[in-house]
Amino acid sequence: MYGFNVTLKTSMADAEAKVREALMAEGFGVLTEIDVQKVMKAKLDVDRSGYKILGACNPNLAHQAIEAEPDIGLLLPCNVLLREESNGDITVGFMDPVAVLGMIDNPAIAEVAPIVRGKLQQVANSL
Repeated sequence: MYGFNVTLKTSMADAEAKVREALMAEGFGVLTEIDVQKVMKAKLDVDRSGYKILGACNPNLAHQAIEAEPDIGLLLPCNVLLREESNGDITVGFMDPVAVLGMIDNPAIAEVAPIVRGKLQQVANSL
């Protein structure tokens, strides 16, 4: 598995606000935001349900990772997906840093990855 998720029975806007707040509580900021729903409409004239990708970053842990492995930026930030389901529920998916960063053969990265996963799991648990 390369991720884990939770389901929220709320609106996309409310789910996003809760996710951002929970990320902040665990020391993450959102560096990037991709509103796939809007992009698909604008570029392909395709209507789809809500689908947003947030690029989350914990600066202290990112700094540790970059110091240990300068090319780690190819695998950063940690993506958090908000996806509207057909029944109106919102699935919030989290990239599993242990799975993704496990591609790197570096003991320092192997130490950081479970810390990041733990923080993201705390975010998921708080939702």
